[in-house]
Amino acid sequence: MKLIKLTAISAAVLASTAALAAEPVIVVDNNDAVVYEAEPVAVAYQAQPAYAYNADAGVVRNTAGAVTGGTKTFFQTVTHPAAISAEVGTLGYGANIGWALNDKTELQAGWAGGDVADLFGGDFDANDVNYDVDSDFSNPYLGVQLRPTGNWFTMGAGIIVPDNDLDVTANPNGGVYKINGAEYNANDVGSLQGTMEHRNKLAPYATIGFRPNITNNFGLFGEIGAAYMGKTDATVTASNVSGDFVSIKDGAGNDVTTTQTAQDVARLAENELEDKNYLEWMPIVKVGATYRF
Repeated sequence: MKLIKLTAISAAVLASTAALAAEPVIVVDNNDAVVYEAEPVAVAYQAQPAYAYNADAGVVRNTAGAVTGGTKTFFQTVTHPAAISAEVGTLGYGANIGWALNDKTELQAGWAGGDVADLFGGDFDANDVNYDVDSDFSNPYLGVQLRPTGNWFTMGAGIIVPDNDLDVTANPNGGVYKINGAEYNANDVGSLQGTMEHRNKLAPYATIGFRPNITNNFGLFGEIGAAYMGKTDATVTASNVSGDFVSIKDGAGNDVTTTQTAQDVARLAENELEDKNYLEWMPIVKVGATYRF
């Protein structure tokens, strides 16, 4: 009987103290004390993944966990959560690669370039002279993309390393170049051609945009903003290098010979181009598509 009683009491005590299974259980019956060592209770835990894809934001959460998890190969670690994008816009045609630090922050490195002068109209006016433009852009950049509200809306900032060549050719109007208030005979000056280059070797930029996802892997994006390229340096030469003096039009429209040469007129054109500061603030408008690994 005592054995049955002790057994029943022990079972009740063990059942009520399952949360303290690691502690010994003491049962007292009259003058006898029996110590029972409780068996540990096995609890199953579901391991949480080191990272989780966020379909709304299009990035991978907890990158640090993915990097330090130790279960991925080196290649998988460095490429996840990488993304590649193709883009076209005012900086040129190009691509970038991104790395998500978390679900709201992504680092980017990319390049855009090519001949995009037609995107700016293909010509511009510097005072009273119209210039045709050919361009050869090269704009590598580093930046960060933020999703401040955790959805499609983005804000970007970074640095461009511009190496943009702008070739210009002046168009005479009615057979004259009107430069610095004077009308120079285009036949005396010849063709005015030159180059322009922005002074900034590093150009900060800022953008806002949207990045909706089409699937878990594919998405689209669009951005608008500006980059500060700085003031411009210009070099202009005249094709008539004979050294002869050029003529200007007087108030009656007659040619009047001056003491200026064609190269003097070219230097005046340089000054007007530099005062123009063409694309000092480079507009950024671009669209593209993204693939996320």
